[in-house]
Amino acid sequence: MARDSRIEWTDHTFNPWWGCTKVSPACDHCYAESWARRVGFDVWTTGKPRRFLSDAYWRQPVQWNALAERDGKRARVFCASMADVFEWKKGLSSWRHRLWTLIEETPALDWLLLTKRPHLVKRLAPWGEDWPANVWVGTTVENQRWVDKRLPYLADVPARVRFLSCEPLLDEVALACWLERGAVDWVIAGGESGPHARPSDPFWFYAIRDDCSEHATPFHFKQWGEWAPVQSMDGVLPRALVDDGSFSTAMGRFGKKASGRELDGRTWDELPQPVMIRGELATSVATAA
Repeated sequence: MARDSRIEWTDHTFNPWWGCTKVSPACDHCYAESWARRVGFDVWTTGKPRRFLSDAYWRQPVQWNALAERDGKRARVFCASMADVFEWKKGLSSWRHRLWTLIEETPALDWLLLTKRPHLVKRLAPWGEDWPANVWVGTTVENQRWVDKRLPYLADVPARVRFLSCEPLLDEVALACWLERGAVDWVIAGGESGPHARPSDPFWFYAIRDDCSEHATPFHFKQWGEWAPVQSMDGVLPRALVDDGSFSTAMGRFGKKASGRELDGRTWDELPQPVMIRGELATSVATAA
């Protein structure tokens, strides 16, 4: 099946609407807000209307589901790159209901619901303690404050897969206790991109990777973003440099494409692996190299 998303850890991206309200430092330089403004949609902040998509757009996941069933291979759908499904805002309830129905009608798709509002997940999702096997729920944690604030809510969601997006990673985070408890099944990490990107210390990524390795949790390194360690760039000159002792090594601004996505000399593309057990979908924590 052809990949229709440029996001490395998914096959498709689906947006039930566009627009959101910023809630934490990870939102400061939101790529989705920038993209929406660039194409003419003013849909950010609480008071702004959201952009809703056509019926033809909403039929796409049904087509993806048919292809996945035909090919005998599950597909992952990131929902949503231009919004937060669990945003508390008047006028979204009917669209959320439509999304829940669509998810239930596409069992060959694994729906990845990433939110910065995990405290609202159980309140707004309709499934109580019996969630569909094809729903993965994740939350963004950019520093330890938001780990401590968001992880207790995520851990309480009875989804088959719970995951973290440590992107943009803005400080060191301690995840070991949550991984040891089995509260997290997958960790994505990455640096920030865009004109105002903030550097991420390599040590922060190494610590997450090592914690994941120790607790057999799949780890995905998405990107360095705009900034990368100077020592890893083989003499390429950066456009800007931070070498004042604030990071464990000198960090250079090379641009997202040049910085790449290798960590410690390799790419990290581990994923939770869907498996079939007695005819029912389950998910193991086996990794894909």
